[in-house]
Amino acid sequence: MNFLSSRGPALFGATLAACAPLAGAAAAETMHADYRVWLIGVPIGVATANVSVAESRYKMALNVRLTGVAAWISHLRMALASSGNYQSGALTPSGYATIASNSRETRTLRMALNGGAVREIQYSPPWYDQNSPDRVPLTDASKRNVIDPLSAFLMPAPAGANPVGPAACNRRVQVFDGYTRFDVALDYVGVKEIHSRGYSGPVTVCSARYIPIAGHKPANQATQFMANNKDMNIWLAPVPHMQMVVPYRVSLMTQAGTAVIEAAELRFTP
Repeated sequence: MNFLSSRGPALFGATLAACAPLAGAAAAETMHADYRVWLIGVPIGVATANVSVAESRYKMALNVRLTGVAAWISHLRMALASSGNYQSGALTPSGYATIASNSRETRTLRMALNGGAVREIQYSPPWYDQNSPDRVPLTDASKRNVIDPLSAFLMPAPAGANPVGPAACNRRVQVFDGYTRFDVALDYVGVKEIHSRGYSGPVTVCSARYIPIAGHKPANQATQFMANNKDMNIWLAPVPHMQMVVPYRVSLMTQAGTAVIEAAELRFTP
């Protein structure tokens, strides 16, 4: 997985903060979420998400940093931002950016999109490995009908459908992160009751699958592990006042053991 790979964040979000309006509704909502990250039961990081949906625009920011022993090993910090339009319950991202740094380097990526197609990407420092013969080639077709990883967190519940139940899952999200093109497939598992700061009530449990499409290295061990990983799930909480759901909990098996991302607080403001 490359330094700025958003495979993890995208699973955390198509799998971390999902929102979409009722079709045709002029509504507004903001969300603040504090998440805690564990690996094999040990706390290793925190993530903070802020989302605003108003009129026909949405904006989202996600900040991630390691804590405790993990921070001693790698001073990794990531900041992601995305914005775009929504209409009739559909999201159309227009801009996406990431910055990631550790004790050795800082990398940035900026991507412009229009109508579901990638128009421009800027890498700093340059990405010299993109034309490696070991990679499945990225074509123009693989950069169309996609959303960025942060917008992949924004999953609308169909208009008129109950946002708790099968309608919250049962979808395949097409993602391009600037490096690789992949899908995240969600399927309905069941409903649970949870109690947390800011929200207590039912959540929908979905299973998740990572499906590599292009830009990846098929022989890469991490890619193979994730593609064959059947131990991933996400719990989605409904957002008051709007036809949307947000991730409350994400659990996935990694090569180092089970990782869990769970909300310590979900706060909604209409």
